[in-house]
Amino acid sequence: MDTSTAIGMLLLLLGAICGGCFGLPSKFVSKDTPWETLWGPFFFFVTLLIPTTIFPLIADGLFATCAKVGLAALLPVLIFGFLWGLGSTALGMSFAFIGLSLAYAINYGAQIATGGIGPMAIHSRDQMSTPHGLDILAGVGVCIVGVIVCGRAALLREASQKKDDDESADGKEKPQMLKGLLFAFASGILCACYGIAYSFSKPVMDVSMNDFGNEGWRAAFVVSALVLWGGALSACGACVVKFVKNNTWGSLAKPGIGRVLLVAFIMALLHDGAVLFYGVGASRLGPLGAAVGYAIFMSFAIIVGNINGFLTREWKGASTRSVAWLAVGILVLVVGVSTLARGNYIQGQQPTEEAAKTAEAAQTE
Repeated sequence: MDTSTAIGMLLLLLGAICGGCFGLPSKFVSKDTPWETLWGPFFFFVTLLIPTTIFPLIADGLFATCAKVGLAALLPVLIFGFLWGLGSTALGMSFAFIGLSLAYAINYGAQIATGGIGPMAIHSRDQMSTPHGLDILAGVGVCIVGVIVCGRAALLREASQKKDDDESADGKEKPQMLKGLLFAFASGILCACYGIAYSFSKPVMDVSMNDFGNEGWRAAFVVSALVLWGGALSACGACVVKFVKNNTWGSLAKPGIGRVLLVAFIMALLHDGAVLFYGVGASRLGPLGAAVGYAIFMSFAIIVGNINGFLTREWKGASTRSVAWLAVGILVLVVGVSTLARGNYIQGQQPTEEAAKTAEAAQTE
């Protein structure tokens, strides 16, 4: 393994750790803190502050690129960003209902499945019957099975923990399991819109690379900024609605708000750090970045999220059977990710092979 590949792998693992840990700090705020008091600032930092101040330092001409591309080309990216924001809001709520481990597993499973088939269904349905298309469809099917298995683990956990006590070990009421599962699943489908937005990003990428000299991974931060700005409308808007509905604006001025804002900022850094590390790490792997890099990142993020769930005692009192179902569910999800990655790799190789055949034919003429 050469140095560039080793660095790429390391960055992917760091990105996966960030992605699997960004929800963890939410465990360290006061139990009586309203959901919107933590997640409102988090979404502000993630969707507005960081992409507006930090991303332009990574991608030269970020704002000029957006202006040059024009609204017609930007609109699909912003719309799918808006949907991603709804999914992120639902994910934050599912953390509160069912905990980190189950929310991560179900969200990532649904996200991988939807993100795997979404761009193909929108842009190239004829590819579904090709070898790489069948691999992608198989990976989607395996991921759906993994989500179902994890859902079964959730119901078994709830049943076994109820036998011990009507309340969880930390004195908090038991999560509303079914509601949390639905939020986690819906969040995965909607969060996949982040990746689908990229399938409409060619005009933005072309201008960023050709007119402003950005490498591909740097140009991707222009697209990420657009997705996050679109998500700001839905995610921050949902938090404003909750502030108004619950009349909790006063919580932003209560003692301890500094700690809450610090936790929200750390969560935001971890969230956007995952985007940064994945982008740079995948670019270091060359042609394997979209396939091998994606599989490593998503698989390890699922595992890290579940480790955090166990470390924070979400599974205390749960039956061995429920834990076994969760382990099987995670394994199935990893297999599904790997199958999707293989399909993506085969698809990525086709243009290279076609170009080589064209060049060979030209030489023989």
